[in-house]
Amino acid sequence: MRLFCQGILVAVGLAFPFSSRAFAAAMPLPTLEEILPRVIERAEHDRENDRAFESRFIFVKTRLTETRNGSGEIKKREEKISTNSPALKKLSPLPAVAPARPPEKPQPVADSQPKGRGKGYEKDEFAVNDDLLKRFEFTLVGRETLNGRPAFVVDFVPAKGKLPEKSLKDKFVNRTAGRVWLDEEDYTIAKLALRLTDRVNVIGGLVGAVWKFNFGFERERTAEGLWYSREANWHLEGRELFSQRTMDYHETRTDLRRAQ
Repeated sequence: MRLFCQGILVAVGLAFPFSSRAFAAAMPLPTLEEILPRVIERAEHDRENDRAFESRFIFVKTRLTETRNGSGEIKKREEKISTNSPALKKLSPLPAVAPARPPEKPQPVADSQPKGRGKGYEKDEFAVNDDLLKRFEFTLVGRETLNGRPAFVVDFVPAKGKLPEKSLKDKFVNRTAGRVWLDEEDYTIAKLALRLTDRVNVIGGLVGAVWKFNFGFERERTAEGLWYSREANWHLEGRELFSQRTMDYHETRTDLRRAQ
C-alpha cells in the first residue's frame, strides 16, 4: 500500500509542476532507521562545511554573555563582536557529500553545553555518531517547514538503563531531552532545542551543581549548499561553591554576504 501511494504521488508530481519542496512535503514519512544513519553520514562532513563557509562568506559574529547572582542582578556582562572577512586568494572547494547509504546496523542527537565560567564545550566534543545517538530514544513526530525547506521533526529522551558517565560531559548528555529538526534534503541538523531533565552535580555537589539548562540553535543553508549557525542560545541556573548564579548566552551571525 505504501509503494502504491508513493507511485500516485510521483505521478501527480510529474503531471503538475509544483515545487520539489512541496512535493517532498506530500511524501510519506520515512522511518527513523532510514533517517538517522544519513544524519550521521552528513555530520561527518560538518568540518569541511564550516571551513568552506568561513572561507567564502563575510559575516558579523556577536556573542553576549550575562551572569546574574541569586537575586537576579547582573554581575558581569561581556559582549564580543568580530567580523569574518576571508582573504580569498583561492576559494575553498565545496564539501563533497556522497549520497547517504544506511549502514548495515542502523543506530537510533544534541550539540553544546557550558563548562562553567561562561566557557562552552567545543562542537567536536559532541560529534553526532553512533556513540552519541545510542544514549537516546527517538520519536519521529512529523514534518514541518523551516526557512522554506521541509524538515523531519524528531523528539529525543535519555535511553533507559545505565548509561556510561566517564566525564562531566557525559553527565550532561545523559540528562538531556528535546527536539531536533532535520533538513529533509540534506539530513543536516537545521534546528535544535534541548533541556536538562535532572540535576547535574560537580564532584558530588561540593564544587557546584546545575539544575536548569536550556540550549538551542538554528541554522540556515546558503545557495551554494553550505550550512551555518544563524543563532544559538543557552540559559543556565546553578551553584558555584556557595553562590547561586544564572548565565545567559546569545550568539548570532548577521550581515552575511559572499566574499568577492
